[in-house]
Amino acid sequence: MLELQNIGFGVPGKADILKNINLTIKTGETVVVTGPNGGGKTSLAKVIAGVAEATAGRIILDGEDISDLNITDRARTGIAYAFQQPVRFKGLRTRDLLNLSAGRELSEEELADLLRRVGLQAKEYVDRSVDTKLSGGEIKRIEIAGVMARDAKLFVFDEPEAGIDLWSFNSLIDVFNDLRENRRQSTVIISHQERILEIADRIAVIVKGELAAFGPTAEILPRLAHGPECQSCSETCLVNHEGEEVQ
Repeated sequence: MLELQNIGFGVPGKADILKNINLTIKTGETVVVTGPNGGGKTSLAKVIAGVAEATAGRIILDGEDISDLNITDRARTGIAYAFQQPVRFKGLRTRDLLNLSAGRELSEEELADLLRRVGLQAKEYVDRSVDTKLSGGEIKRIEIAGVMARDAKLFVFDEPEAGIDLWSFNSLIDVFNDLRENRRQSTVIISHQERILEIADRIAVIVKGELAAFGPTAEILPRLAHGPECQSCSETCLVNHEGEEVQ
């Protein structure tokens, strides 16, 4: 279980990127964090993973205070983080990346299974370099396979749909459904995509650095505006069509 207690985050010149965020994410639960661009969603993901350091509050993972741990030590406690834009490594093969992620040498069957789960064939990808020759969708899927190779307590995905094709996106939905059905770990996904929002157990809405709403998907999703085709805006909406907080 992940507990965020009064989390604040800022940088020089902007001290209130996140303000007093309180969230509890249960073991086995999938939570999607959404909201307007620039509202603080990615900052929240980075603070959880230890990429960025909170300026206030505490982070508790399964009863352990990990607030002062860096990204490496948080990874050791069981947090697996997928960046919005995956890093490419010239000369590093897919199998090398997956072995590093797992912390051991995976069998050919294990490698094939991980790649199959993200919609890739092992014979085509396992010995390819993780470099600029791969498309955005390919590198994203390989990164997610690496995250899944970890025996993690908490998966954090930052806008996994960014820059990928429809085929890759459909594979992502399958991956997230698989993780949700497993119920062995907690999953946090930063996303705007309605199909990803629909598979969440609960949705958290971050607006202007604050938690605007947090609750069951059936309760929160109808209160989100999904674009100019929406004709039902009212005081129940959380954000309007321009992505600003409804007053």
